[in-house]
Amino acid sequence: MPRKLPCLVGLVAAMAVYAPLARPADRAEPDIAQRVADLEAYVGNAARGADAVDSKVGSKLADVPGPGHNGWMMASTALVLFMTLPGLALFYGGLVRRKNVLSVLAQCLGIAGLVTILWWLCGYSLVFADDGGSIIGSLKHAFLRGVDSKPNGNYAYWVSHNVFSMYQMMFAIITPALIIGAIAERMKYAAILLFVGFWMFLVYFPLAHMVWGITGLMNGVWNAKATIKAVDFAGGTVVHMSSGWSALILCLILGKRLGFPKEPMPPHSMVLCMVGTGMLWVGWYGFNAGSAVAADGVAANAFATTTLAAAIASFTWAMAEYVIRRKPSVLGFCSGAVAGLVVVTPAAGFVNTTGAVVIGVLAGLIPFLACYKLKGWLGYDDALDTFGVHAVGGTLGAFLTGVLATNDVNANLATNLKDVVGKTLWRHQLAAMALTVVLSVAMTTLIAYVVKAVVGLRPAEEIETAGLDLAEHGEEGYHSTSAASL
Repeated sequence: MPRKLPCLVGLVAAMAVYAPLARPADRAEPDIAQRVADLEAYVGNAARGADAVDSKVGSKLADVPGPGHNGWMMASTALVLFMTLPGLALFYGGLVRRKNVLSVLAQCLGIAGLVTILWWLCGYSLVFADDGGSIIGSLKHAFLRGVDSKPNGNYAYWVSHNVFSMYQMMFAIITPALIIGAIAERMKYAAILLFVGFWMFLVYFPLAHMVWGITGLMNGVWNAKATIKAVDFAGGTVVHMSSGWSALILCLILGKRLGFPKEPMPPHSMVLCMVGTGMLWVGWYGFNAGSAVAADGVAANAFATTTLAAAIASFTWAMAEYVIRRKPSVLGFCSGAVAGLVVVTPAAGFVNTTGAVVIGVLAGLIPFLACYKLKGWLGYDDALDTFGVHAVGGTLGAFLTGVLATNDVNANLATNLKDVVGKTLWRHQLAAMALTVVLSVAMTTLIAYVVKAVVGLRPAEEIETAGLDLAEHGEEGYHSTSAASL
């Protein structure tokens, strides 16, 4: 008997509690070898092994989620929520003036609630239903109908369908929340919520389906019929490019903050910004490593590449400041870390550690130049550098993924992309990037003018001057009377 067999037999017994009580009557009882095949499939994150041995034999683990994979995905779901609440809220909240800190927190909370409602209503179905077209899904899973604890084999062999849906919902929450960094301190709360509601239907849901849906137009990994054979591991196009380019258009339509750029508008609390950055970095492991949708080798690789890229980009950005300004700022370290995380996101599960180092260096330099030089040259008021970090970084990451991705890291790339990986994948990435920019810019322009006509975009000048916290939310983040603190 092979050495590993007794251990696997023990695992069979231990996992018996997860076995379904009944199997189809026309399928025979699996023997020990077939049960072991099931367990090996579970450990290797593959399709259940009993079917591979003999299709006439039932599986004790049919429709049963794998405890380890499921546990990791529930933890990853919590980590991605942690990125928005409180990570992004504190990161952005620390960067605004103190009279507007609560407005940022309220925007993050409001978006989390609104997107959750839309996701339950039909958002999940429009993105991940398998009977839709290449642009959008269907209403098959509206109201999360049919989304139960059994795995959905289209997206994960061993993760519960409801866990997968909640994990993806956290991506849907943080993406529009990123946009508020560009328009911070000068947009009505009602306008933000109305904008996000439209934006989810016209930008996020179709784009996420095209990239990640099993029938998606740009899902090169799993859709053999994809028109654009692109790859996006955790959201370079879906999350960062869409939010970043939309943020630029929205801040241009909205206009500059009162007094910008003549009045100084420094962050009111770099301590909060640093704390928020740390939370984002920790949460990003769920974002990137969780996108393997399993606790497997791909997740481990994404974990490693995420760490390297973030740390190196943080150091590179601050050292670039050191060279140019003679002072490496805490804001520079924080911005660099986020830029590294953004740029590695589409590549994390597709590139090796050397690729992650290359990404880290470029992520620390190119977004830095976009924030330090480009914004000044063009004169737009991207309040918290959402465009410079997320649009520029996401675009850079999507392209670098096409250059650096390798089958050696992720064998899934060989399923439908063996003829393009390492050769012409970058061309497909360019096509996906172009489609993302066009969709984001066109729809954001349309939505912004509709919202402007319906409720208006900006508060009155006196409200903006006094700060949004009291006028919009009836509260203050702090109770200091010092005029200098404004």
